[in-house]
This record gives sequence, C-alpha cells and structure tokens, in this order.
Amino acid sequence: MNETVFTAFRRGMVLTWLVGLVGCGGDETQQPVVPDSGQEDSGSIKPADPYADEVVQFTPGPGAGFGQDRFPDVVLGPPTGAGLDSGSLDVLSLGKGGSIILRFTDIAVMDGPGVDLLVFENAFLIAGGPAAFTERARVSVSDDGVTWFEFPCEPTNAAGGYPGCAGVKPVTANPANGISATDPAVAGGDGFDLATVGLSRARFVRIVDAGTNGSAGTSAGFDLDGVAVVNGVAL
Repeated sequence: MNETVFTAFRRGMVLTWLVGLVGCGGDETQQPVVPDSGQEDSGSIKPADPYADEVVQFTPGPGAGFGQDRFPDVVLGPPTGAGLDSGSLDVLSLGKGGSIILRFTDIAVMDGPGVDLLVFENAFLIAGGPAAFTERARVSVSDDGVTWFEFPCEPTNAAGGYPGCAGVKPVTANPANGISATDPAVAGGDGFDLATVGLSRARFVRIVDAGTNGSAGTSAGFDLDGVAVVNGVAL
C-alpha cells in the first residue's frame, strides 16, 4: 500500500525478525526453520480456528515498517477486510522482496475440493473498479518447514490478472460483518489449491513480496492481513 493510504505511521526502522517456534530472537541466518513431524487425524474439517498460529520467521525488505508495532498479532487471527473499495490497515508491510513464514499448530491445510488456503492482503478497486490497486507476492507451502512447494505466480502479468499470485483480490471477510474468512465464494483474498503443487498437507506457509511493487516510505511491498485454512485436518 502506498504512502497516501497509510497515514500517521511514525516508525521508520527496518528490522529483521526471527521468531522461533517457542520464542523470539537471534539471527535468522543462523537459526533455520525447525521441522515438525506431528501426526494428524483423518478427515477434512472446517476448523474453529482456521488461522495461522505462529510466525516462524520475518525478514523485512527495504521500505517495510508499517504494522511492526503490532507484530506478530497483526498477521495472526482473522483478516479484517475493508471491502472492495478500501484497503485494511490491519496489515504488516513486508517491504520490497521481504518474506514471512507462518505455521499452523492445531490444524493443517489439506488437499480437498477446490481452494484449500486463502491469503489476504489489502488490495482494493480503484474508483469502483474494475481496475485494482494490487501488491503481489509469491506463496509457497511446506509440511515440514524444510521442503517447499511454490505456486506458479506471474507478478508482472497485469493483463492476465497476475495469475497464481497473492495480493490481487480485495478482502471482504471481517469478524465485524460476519463474512466467513474460510468461504472462497465470499471472503475475497486469493485462493490456493495444494493439488497445484502436488502436496496433500501443509503446516507452513511462506509469503515473499514479488519485488515488483512500490518501495517508498515505510509501507512498501505486500501487506499481509492474514491466512485462513479452507480445507483442514486436525493435528
């Protein structure tokens, strides 16, 4: 989101965060993601808490800053969409080329019918649309935090609607309006099907700013609101 939309933000520091699975601190180049070998129950579920539970790693890029005063809670829990014509301010700016890894601890994403995972940014329609202000990111998933599967993404293909990327569609889901964040038909955001990358289950989601977005101020790059499991399995 550009500086005209994000106002009154006073923090200009660019920080590098590494949040471990049980705590915070350290140099992200020295502490890799810790694999997890949890077991699962069988059967698809619609979980009561379908949102990411932990931030494993956050590496901001140039121009990051917005939302770090509320980190990590700002990217955990439900999205707070502002509708088709306005972008939410309940987000974390990744900065140009910045990245974040999220983990699910109580449920995992599983390959089910259609969309399995939704990623929410704060894209919005310009003057009522159909054109939209977007900031794209590449999405990868993993079941062990070591081996990653990246969804194909075309962050410069504006004519094609940036296929496969996150940060393209406005978000309508919000706890205040009762719109479900796990229903791809009404939630908004961008959907991902594990079948696309040949994975049956995922407990980690990695989001990387595509590097093709604006980089001015402290709100550059992809602005993450949250992620939600559509098809899940209990751990």
